[in-house]
Parts: sequence; structure tokens; C-alpha cells
Amino acid sequence: MEVQIVVIILLLSVVLDYLWFDQDGKRWGWLKHWTRMQKTLFLSSFLLAALVIYIGLSLEYL
Repeated sequence: MEVQIVVIILLLSVVLDYLWFDQDGKRWGWLKHWTRMQKTLFLSSFLLAALVIYIGLSLEYL
């Protein structure tokens, strides 16, 4: 259950930052000329890396 909450929070924060908070394109502007497939692969690998880091750091407490 805790891992699901972390996944939802991470996914929600990246999506909100990409679609809503970064209006002027300063943080995500370098992705502008990428294809939809490249953006999807990048964002999903970003999410996967964040999950691996979270799980790796919390192994002691699981």
C-alpha cells in the first residue's frame, strides 16, 4: 500500500510539473522537439529510477 501511494505521488508530481507548473518551458523545454514515444520512455524511466531509489532506501523498513 505504501509503495502505491509513493508511485501515485511521484507520477502526479511529474505530470503536474510537466503540464501545469512549467508554463514557460524552462525546466522541460529541452523535451519540446522529442517525439511522444521518446517523452514517454524518458518519463517512465524517470519514474522507474525514482521507485528504485525509494525501494532501495526503504529496504531496511520493509
